[in-house]
This record gives sequence, C-alpha cells and structure tokens, in this order.
Amino acid sequence: KGRYSKKEFVQYLYISRGSLYETMTLLEIFRRKKWISDKSYSTLETEGKQIASMLKGLINSISGKTF
Repeated sequence: KGRYSKKEFVQYLYISRGSLYETMTLLEIFRRKKWISDKSYSTLETEGKQIASMLKGLINSISGKTF
C-alpha cells in the first residue's frame, strides 16, 4: 500500500506511546534520585498522562476501536 498507510501510522503511534512510557519511567528514577523536584515530576507526570491519553484516542480513532 505504500509507505504512509494507516497501518504504518498506527504502528508509529504505538512506538511513540512506548517511548513515552520509557520516558515516564526515567522521570520516576530521576525523582527518586532527587535529580528533579517532586513538583517538576508531578507536572511532567500529569503532562505524560495527558499525552498518553491523546495517543490512545488517536490510535483508537484511526483503528476504529472503541475501547
């Protein structure tokens, strides 16, 4: 079908979501080591959860999933 199919784009979104979760894990490590403040962690965690929700919605919308 070509390089820019829906299926390929959805796969890219899944990879993006995985990268986000890896980043969230690193943020937790940084917080535990006191490399970032609890306030910064809280802000970034909230933003990460919002981005994860947006990615899930986009994946579901493109894939036609309702769960």
